[in-house]
Amino acid sequence: MKRREFIKLMSIGGFTLANLELSKEKKKPNIIFILTDDLGYGDLSCYGGTDLETPNIDNIASSGIKFENFYANCPVCSPTRASVLTGMFPDLVGVPGVIRTHITNSFGYLSSIAVLLPKVLKSAGYDTALIGKWHLGLESPNTPNEHGFDHFHGFLGDMMDDYYTHLRHNINYMRLNMEKIDPEGHATELFTEWSIDYIKQKARSDKPFFLYLGYNAPHTPIQPPDEWLKCVKDRNPNIDDRRAKIIALIEHLDDGVGRVVKAVDDAGLSEDTLIMFVSDNGGDLPAGASNKPLHGGKGQMFEGGIKVPACATWKNYIKSNSINERVLLTMDIFPTFCEIAGAKFDHEINGLSFLDSLSGENNEKYDDRFLFWVRREGGLHYGGQAFYASRYKNWKLLQNTPFEPLRLYDLESDPNEQNPLDERHEKFHLLLNELQNHIIRSGAVAWQKYPVKI
Repeated sequence: MKRREFIKLMSIGGFTLANLELSKEKKKPNIIFILTDDLGYGDLSCYGGTDLETPNIDNIASSGIKFENFYANCPVCSPTRASVLTGMFPDLVGVPGVIRTHITNSFGYLSSIAVLLPKVLKSAGYDTALIGKWHLGLESPNTPNEHGFDHFHGFLGDMMDDYYTHLRHNINYMRLNMEKIDPEGHATELFTEWSIDYIKQKARSDKPFFLYLGYNAPHTPIQPPDEWLKCVKDRNPNIDDRRAKIIALIEHLDDGVGRVVKAVDDAGLSEDTLIMFVSDNGGDLPAGASNKPLHGGKGQMFEGGIKVPACATWKNYIKSNSINERVLLTMDIFPTFCEIAGAKFDHEINGLSFLDSLSGENNEKYDDRFLFWVRREGGLHYGGQAFYASRYKNWKLLQNTPFEPLRLYDLESDPNEQNPLDERHEKFHLLLNELQNHIIRSGAVAWQKYPVKI
């Protein structure tokens, strides 16, 4: 029997050997990674949201896999993005907190030792693009093009003060590669259109591509287009105005995601393209987000701050309507995409590939590893210091400011984190010791550029 016939035979009735082969005879798969900003766990229909409609993101989940226990590496933005692109705990690459315009309020600087995903994928023959939000540096040497992206069309900064002017502190951070640009339009629509243009262009090439699409939505300011807000209010006249606005912004985002997926289909690339969708942290409760049924929200180490919606689709590889319960983090994306691309790297990382989970082979809930979360922040509540969480399997140790004691929870019996256990519990000391070791390791990595001039 010929090898090709054998592989075809083995694929009958399931996604087995033929899928895992990622055959050398075929073009390497394209990878599209969509990262949203502050999307809550309960703010998608497919995650239980009942007052909003997100058919396009829901379709990614139903046509592929939905992750029940996917976590951002931080309850705020920059550190999670650092983990995605390096496969590392963010404080081990110099990004324990949010990178901002003003040095007195900026708590990260991407380390020169960091090796980013696009550089590794380029070595495997990929064209690499970032469209949308970067948030890992505002100037050289920490710009997207200098870290391996062939094409950058988007926003360098943390948040926009206006979705139409795209300014932050009255500064223009919009770029086409290294060139400052001043486009017109809502940021969500711009990033969608630029992504569609990129997909159409790459469809004419034999080279595989990696597209990282970083939407600003639904981060504040909650500024949906008027017509989208009207639709929400017409559908539910009694809805609270704050909630209506964030629903409209999310549904507008969902429409953009749908247009990007349609562009892949129209280009005839759907069988050769993995599309993954994730949020960078929990929803912002004061802005009207929902993290139901989780406790807490953005900025906190409770589940609502770090557990995020995540789903992926890949025709002929991921079975439709798959559900995975494995505890995974955004830092696991780096090794997964590298394995899919056949991209080799020789440095140590913290993440684990979950390619076997995409194929349905691994649905074990826990890997045997300790997990850590950090957030360094300024102001009255934080004082420029860091606070942490650590986890081993179902045991989680956390604090929500540097000035409060650590608390231990058993997430199996207490998923809403309401009943802290006694600090004499053996798992308290186990997690504390591992956390201290992690803090010591991270102490070797600077999070500001030396010398700091204030």
